Amino acid sequence: MYKLIKKSGKARRGTFDTPHGTIQMPAFMNVATAGAIKGAVSALDLKDLKCQVQLCNTYHLHLRPGDDTVREFGGLHAFTRWNGPILTDSGGFQVFSLAKLRNIKEEGVTFASHIDGHKIFMGPEESMRIQSNLGSTIAMAFDECVENPAEYDYARASCHRTVRWLHRCKAEHDRLNALPGTINPKQMLWGINQGSTYEDLRVENMKQIRELDLDGYAIGGLAVGESAADMYRIIEAVEPEMPEDKPRYLMGVGTPANILEAVRRGVDIFDCVMPSRNARHGHAFTWEGCRNMMNAKYRLDPLPLDPSCDCPTCQNFSRAYIHHLFKSGEMLGMRLCVMHNIYFYNTLLEKIRCALDQDQLETFYQENIERIGLRI
Repeated sequence: MYKLIKKSGKARRGTFDTPHGTIQMPAFMNVATAGAIKGAVSALDLKDLKCQVQLCNTYHLHLRPGDDTVREFGGLHAFTRWNGPILTDSGGFQVFSLAKLRNIKEEGVTFASHIDGHKIFMGPEESMRIQSNLGSTIAMAFDECVENPAEYDYARASCHRTVRWLHRCKAEHDRLNALPGTINPKQMLWGINQGSTYEDLRVENMKQIRELDLDGYAIGGLAVGESAADMYRIIEAVEPEMPEDKPRYLMGVGTPANILEAVRRGVDIFDCVMPSRNARHGHAFTWEGCRNMMNAKYRLDPLPLDPSCDCPTCQNFSRAYIHHLFKSGEMLGMRLCVMHNIYFYNTLLEKIRCALDQDQLETFYQENIERIGLRI
């Protein structure tokens, strides 16, 4: 259940109670696509990095190791050893972004595995069954994610299909939760708003899906090629139609500046691979901007990645050492940088929550929006 504590403009400070713990919002979900955060960071590390929620992916776990295998181990919580909330993405985005060959019909989508090319069918019922086997805290509805820019007529037809699929998701989700052998009979279901960059389609779609009274709602299909200005415009169009008593999730976003901007526009929760992906290439987010640790200027630098950070990496290692690790191709360099970036993102959301608690969000925004977007 979502509880709205206070607002600052459109920005919301709230809590969301789940069967696996309470999420303090606004929040960031740390992406463990195949059950682990890339960069040799385990679930046991995450508590020290201020993580609240782990996000895993239905598509990838269905292919490897197989959702039946995860079920045999008691679900994702037992399999990964993460005991907090877990959200599973429905697999829809990966079907449309990774599968080179796919055939979309009313029943669902037939596509070729990106691993070995074998044919797979996934529709609303299949996605719900996989996510039930995974036993996640929150399951996402199966939707169609169109590319931006998309033709209006196709985007409109896709929206209508996504709504029909959502009704099927809910029916199957309710059925699975009622079965005696279900791993997590209290699993929640969140719907996804679509409509490309067309405001009228987005608003119409949000009005339709909110009628199902789901546990939460996401804005999907953004951060996939459109400008930041278009993304903010769509959030502003959709936000007034989103239920105030349910969490609001902006999928796949984004940079620290994107997150701060979206919080001001009424979004509660985010996910993005950027902290770990950028870190594996030596890019460290700091309160002074983003550092490229491959740069030669760090070869003899004794300072931590960020002098104002108290993460395990910054407490123990110098820029010079991390620079050396990357230049030497040592995996430890990636691990240390990933840990720092995850900590930075979770600290950013912690500071946003604190600013909201103290009615200081606008001050925090003005002081940080430019510098957190800098490249040093």
